Amino acid sequence: MNRASELPESPGSGLALFTDLYQLTMGQSYFCERMHEPATFSLFVRHLPPNWGYLVAAGLDDVLSYLESLAFEPHDLAYLRQTGRFADDYLDFLAQLRFTGDVRALSEGTLFFPHEPVVEVTAPVIEAQLVETFIVNQVHFQSIIATKAARCVEAAPGRTVVDFSLRRTHGTDAGMKVARASYLSGCQSTSNVLAGARYGIPIAGTMAHSYIQSFPDELSAFRAYARAYPDACLLLIDTYDTVAGARRAAIVGRELAAAGHRLRGVRLDSGDMAALSREVRRILDEAGLADALIFASGGLDEHEMAQLLAAGAPIDAFGVGSKLGVSADAPYLDMAYKLVAYAGTPRLKLSAAKATWPDRKQVWRRVESERFREDVIALADEPGPADALPLLQPVMRDGRRLHRESLDEARRRALAQRAALPAEVRRITQPARYLVAFSAALQALRASVAAQAGGLAEQR
Repeated sequence: MNRASELPESPGSGLALFTDLYQLTMGQSYFCERMHEPATFSLFVRHLPPNWGYLVAAGLDDVLSYLESLAFEPHDLAYLRQTGRFADDYLDFLAQLRFTGDVRALSEGTLFFPHEPVVEVTAPVIEAQLVETFIVNQVHFQSIIATKAARCVEAAPGRTVVDFSLRRTHGTDAGMKVARASYLSGCQSTSNVLAGARYGIPIAGTMAHSYIQSFPDELSAFRAYARAYPDACLLLIDTYDTVAGARRAAIVGRELAAAGHRLRGVRLDSGDMAALSREVRRILDEAGLADALIFASGGLDEHEMAQLLAAGAPIDAFGVGSKLGVSADAPYLDMAYKLVAYAGTPRLKLSAAKATWPDRKQVWRRVESERFREDVIALADEPGPADALPLLQPVMRDGRRLHRESLDEARRRALAQRAALPAEVRRITQPARYLVAFSAALQALRASVAAQAGGLAEQR
């Protein structure tokens, strides 16, 4: 019986209070002012982290599940009532509230750049306001991890990359999201067994140093593991001395071969990986084990992986742990969810260094010879360039998602899009800047709305 289907998948149920207090207090003020007109909010990133040339969209599936099931339960309302901050008629309104709006978004796995809308929500203003926190929370974290994973895969072309981050991710939910986002962006497998069951991701793992230490000696441990897994034997060889461990692994490899099996490989988890991998490769080859893999792990991310391979290290696969699970060099994005229209009128923000672009939008991607050349951010209803594809697609109407996409579909998109991005933009360090332009109509609207907003401010 496949119990994976019995695991809870929807992140929406019971999460109505997963929001910042000011969303609820603003909602009460909207309610008191009888403000129920449609509003459009746009989710976007202002800047890329240092040395990152692009971002990978992720988290939309969780957002749509949340919006579909959003509801305030009796215990939620009881808690809000006892805070003394909310009137009974507003709480009665929340008791009946469901998300009834429309959503346009980038499909998961789509590459995106600063100022491009990742998600646009159009709904009665209270609904659109209340869901801000969850939407930012989900898309922000998962897009960071998806991008970090994509960079790790980029740094190791043709080699296997495995998510090993679970033990050091920031909680159980983060561990699940990391496994999913990493696989979406090209990691081949994860050590997270629950993620394997829930999402259908291949699972992978070897052994811990504690396993080796529990036996009288290293060779005994290797032989015991080989007896248990004669066709999937990958041995951790650095518990005591890596080179000596490689020699013992070679003994077990020859014993497996004599019995009609093969040593899958060895894992390095510490030390000078470049020098050790070369010595280990020599030992394995001399033992007739040229097809045994060398797997490296231990504090790695795309920067160390790229340096190792540039130095000629004969490493066939990488396990990426802590630095992937927390995106160590770029743990946050300047992501914002801002009002761009209310009651049919474009709106913008003019704060210093945080000004926004008004109204609903579309992102057009120009493609030439199967390579991305330029993106154009335009108004939602204006025609795009003849050689461009629209990226924002309707994904929810009247509070119901329009279709459900599989993780494998999103993964294929992410891999194809990264392959279509110019190599200089994909560089791990000092990437070239991808060109993002704003349509003339959008620029004109922004100038007009800004002038009106400035005039109103002066009148006050």
